[in-house]
Amino acid sequence: MSELSLSTVSRRELIKTAGVLSAGMMAFPHVMRGQANSDNSLIRVGLVGCGGRGSGAADQTLSVPDSNVKLVAIADAFSVKVESTAKALKAKHGDKVDLPPERCFSGLDGYLKVLEHCDLVILATPPGFRPFHFEAAVNAKKHVFMEKPVCVDAVGARKVLEAAKQADAAGLKVVVGLQRHYQDVYRETYKRVKDGMIGDIIQANVYWNGAGIWWKKREEGMTDFMSQVHNWYHFNYLCGDHICEQHVHNIDVANWFLGETPVSAFGVGGRHFRNPDQPSEIFDHFAVNLIYKSGVSVASQCRQYPGQGRVSEDFRGTKGMCEIGKIMDYSGKILWKFDGKSPNPYQVEHNELHDFIRKNIPHNDAYYGATSTFTAVLARNAVYTGKELKWDASLALNDSQMPDHKNPNAIPPVKANADGTYTLPNPRDYKLVGS
Repeated sequence: MSELSLSTVSRRELIKTAGVLSAGMMAFPHVMRGQANSDNSLIRVGLVGCGGRGSGAADQTLSVPDSNVKLVAIADAFSVKVESTAKALKAKHGDKVDLPPERCFSGLDGYLKVLEHCDLVILATPPGFRPFHFEAAVNAKKHVFMEKPVCVDAVGARKVLEAAKQADAAGLKVVVGLQRHYQDVYRETYKRVKDGMIGDIIQANVYWNGAGIWWKKREEGMTDFMSQVHNWYHFNYLCGDHICEQHVHNIDVANWFLGETPVSAFGVGGRHFRNPDQPSEIFDHFAVNLIYKSGVSVASQCRQYPGQGRVSEDFRGTKGMCEIGKIMDYSGKILWKFDGKSPNPYQVEHNELHDFIRKNIPHNDAYYGATSTFTAVLARNAVYTGKELKWDASLALNDSQMPDHKNPNAIPPVKANADGTYTLPNPRDYKLVGS
């Protein structure tokens, strides 16, 4: 089965049993790739991307209870982030942070240097870089934690899906930062929905309606490309727009609970509330209908402007309905309510990843990471073009947004207008590459 026909393939069907590879001796005694490791040998960690989520993920992997782990290499596009993150992590974790200057790298090619020193790599750069970094990590036979989203276009999605298969063949373990999969309230709700407590799902609503996002000024001496990398959230080839960067969490829950990906998307969106003094090419609202082969319709909403917030998912079935943590019948009677405690899912991700590595448990989130991310890409592109778009045809497109990802002097695919603003995608003339 090709990766272009994934709309009805479940995550469980995609994950294959991995083989075992041996590893040569490195600078430290360390976890051997693809092998069980009950003796708690050292896991050498590399960090690529030192922003808030990257430094947070490094903190969490160093905080895994009773795990012999060290952060031994670090990289970011900007040296100031490398220095500040290394300092902060050293202050908190002491000897678990071993970062001499020769293993601290800045620049867009730093990820390749990190891969020379680690067993497990954290990939937390802007999403446009993720497919290239994941592919390189798998080729280097490294276990991976990578943040969502994992791509911003069709070419990137296919690259991640292909690398996922190679990771399985190499016995590598992959966790993606769609942390609801690691949160007990979601896991317990999912179990009951799959057991039929609400019957067959017929409709769902998913939301990430919140306020605005940060914006950063261009700093002196930056090239056009590097200035956009610095302010990455406001450029579609780097972030995928906020429907992809943020709302992917909720879209992922819909795909997870339904056990499939949509066959088509159609919707509306635009921008009304962003600060005119902060030039950006991303929208501030989307409303999209996702249609699945089973006939289920998912209403997807996300926005970034002031108003009543809502970040949630709910499902309607033939027998009842559920919110996350609560199931009711249509009379309003509560049939089940979660009363347990949910440990921090950001920490659980890393706890379980270390366990997968040490016990050689086959595990690979990259499949649903890619398909959930591409669902958001499909929805975004439907809005940008003003057309109903089909999954299979869209995933097959030669649509690639990213320029030379290792060259700080690369020509960015979007340029500012004479007044410093950026032209928004417009359905009158927006064309997908390869369409």
